[in-house]
Amino acid sequence: MDLIIVESPSKAKTISKYLKGKYKVDASGGHVRDLPEKTLGVKITSNFEPKYEITPSKKEVIKRLTAEAQKAGKVYLATDPDREGEAISWHLQTVLGLDENGENRIEFNEISPSAVQNALKNPRKINYNLVDAQQARRVLDRLVGYKLSPLLNNRIQSGLSAGRVQSVALRLIVDREREIQAFVPDEYWSFSAMLQDKETKYQPFKAVYQLKKNNESIGKELADKVEAEVKAGTFKVTKVKKGITKQHAPAPFTTSSLQQDASNKFGMTSPEIMLVAQHLYEGMDVGGDHIALITYIRTDSVRVSQEAQQNALQFIKGEYGEEYVPEKPNFYATKKGAQDAHEAIRPINLAVTPASVKSSLDKKHYNVYKLIYDRFIASQMAEAQYNSMQIECECAGYTFKASGKAMLFAGYTAAYQETAKDEEEDASALFPPVEEGDLLNLNALTKEQKFTRPPLRYTDASLVKVMEEKGIGRPSTYASIISVLTKRRYVEKEGKYMVPTDVAYKITDMLLKYFTDIMDVGFTAHMEDDLDKIEDGGVDWHKIIADFYPGFADKLKTASTDGDEITDVLCEKCGNPMIRRIGKYGKYLACSNYPACSNIVSEAEVEISEVRCPKCGANMIVKSGKFGKFLACPNYPECSSILPVDAKITEEKCLECGSEMLLKKGKYGEFLECPKCGAKRPKNGDKEEKLDGVCPDCGKPTRRMKSKTGKIFYGCTGYPECKFLSWDAPTGKKCPKCGKHLVKRNDKIRCSNKDCDYTEELPADEN
Repeated sequence: MDLIIVESPSKAKTISKYLKGKYKVDASGGHVRDLPEKTLGVKITSNFEPKYEITPSKKEVIKRLTAEAQKAGKVYLATDPDREGEAISWHLQTVLGLDENGENRIEFNEISPSAVQNALKNPRKINYNLVDAQQARRVLDRLVGYKLSPLLNNRIQSGLSAGRVQSVALRLIVDREREIQAFVPDEYWSFSAMLQDKETKYQPFKAVYQLKKNNESIGKELADKVEAEVKAGTFKVTKVKKGITKQHAPAPFTTSSLQQDASNKFGMTSPEIMLVAQHLYEGMDVGGDHIALITYIRTDSVRVSQEAQQNALQFIKGEYGEEYVPEKPNFYATKKGAQDAHEAIRPINLAVTPASVKSSLDKKHYNVYKLIYDRFIASQMAEAQYNSMQIECECAGYTFKASGKAMLFAGYTAAYQETAKDEEEDASALFPPVEEGDLLNLNALTKEQKFTRPPLRYTDASLVKVMEEKGIGRPSTYASIISVLTKRRYVEKEGKYMVPTDVAYKITDMLLKYFTDIMDVGFTAHMEDDLDKIEDGGVDWHKIIADFYPGFADKLKTASTDGDEITDVLCEKCGNPMIRRIGKYGKYLACSNYPACSNIVSEAEVEISEVRCPKCGANMIVKSGKFGKFLACPNYPECSSILPVDAKITEEKCLECGSEMLLKKGKYGEFLECPKCGAKRPKNGDKEEKLDGVCPDCGKPTRRMKSKTGKIFYGCTGYPECKFLSWDAPTGKKCPKCGKHLVKRNDKIRCSNKDCDYTEELPADEN
């Protein structure tokens, strides 16, 4: 039986159902190989070759898939139809030992029986241009992230991260917030006039004039003056424009437009929207059946297949009527620079209407599916038509305007509204049939003081929109970027709006100071173009990285050493001059002979304690951390021993390793602790530490100790490796009946298991 490998179990379940058991379908759970988590994983001096490792959590998956592949007649790699999906297939091909030139790659834009069957009939080789484009992105992001993040941690605070696209998105949010903070509102006044024809045959209508700043201050005095002049003047119609306006249907959803619309209408976050859409794409249980509902969700194309378009036109004709079908089918132009490998997001089967699956889906899945379904249907419908009218009236030199429209034909709006609420203007049908030159009566005039408002903070929807407009990242990355900004607490949400935290300003300012190119929107967009060139072929991905990295490395060195100052202080380890540097905790001195010597000390006078390092014997020095002062070995990093600042060496010896013990303070008073093996015992060891009995687990002696309540108990001297404890003196023997340890209790040897009745007499010399 042939084997098909996909990413997710849900996708595997859907495909397996469609193929009716003729193929074995299994899931890899996404990437099975990646760059190592804790090291750079990129060989900078070897043409930036990545070093991939099998993800630890995927070892069992690889073992299972390898066994299945060896038994299979043919193996098909059916990961998602994009760069990342192609890279996952390549990694699977490598770890499973498949032929690198074999035609084992299949792809489909939708998970439907016909699409899957057609893909199986047309397998192809791995597209290595796609793989290289993904490798370039991964290596580039790793270099930027793994090099910048330590800089931020050293100079600002621990736990920070930077990213090639993430940091630019953060800059947009910070810049907008600063724009809001610097905003100075301007005063203006709005005048509303209720006007009516002289014969009063028709209903009054409203016309508006706004008094705004124009090289003169605006205040109530000027507003009162305008009000008086208007009331004393005569309104005359100076312009009338009538006509029929048409509004074309919007294009079907791309990844970006779906996130924007769902966020605006349902208040969902971008990560939330993409998770729901992923479920709809991979397949869900609907009415006792497991089916996929929509096409692939990561796309910036608005193209749809001819078959899908014809099906939509037939559906519109039957559901809405012939007049809702456009004279010519609607086609939409994909934006310049967009990847056009996949169709727009649309429902797979128009017969599966939102109403038919509403009872099977939760509210979020239903809302997103209905939104995608309605938008696709609307995209293939005729234009909406309106009667529109604009009127301008002049009085005392001031121009009042009125406009509105009334629907003549619903067109695509019968299926889909572009805003959450229908906010149409005043219906032009209510305007009187006035003509230019007509005089009008003023029934009422009201004025209202207003102030200009600052730009709005970004929401998920507006940030996605501006990232798409500026070419920052790709549709598949928008949700993950917003997720990272939130999880890292670089932004906080006030309602639906993003507010940068204090650390966001520090990160942005530091990166802007030293890495102007990385933080530049145009540079980031240009890098996306370079990645597209790799995908198109003819550009070596190593060259893209090689052109970028040297300049980046120079800036990184400048950022790391900015503020360094050679001092007269000599390193106590190697005698070289020390350099004064600035870190997140202030100034410190570092040896200029780094990396041969990595000695660092606080710039303040170093306080040397009398306590010797328990590991290497050097006098420990007093340092300050976020939890206060502590003792640290001066030979760090070769020796990383640290102790409490009040630690004292005693003459007591550790029962486990023979080392000198430290006198420490704990919750219940002073106690002794071995700095080497961690063994602990009460301070007054002569009485409580009497050796008595043998540990039945490891054979080492046990010691008598006092609990915090004062009660005596027995603990193994092999602690912390052996954690044996007993309230009674152990004998070191096991119970012959149940296997538990035997103890001395009430002049007898008894089993420690309360449910076991085994006893024996004490030896005569111990009784």
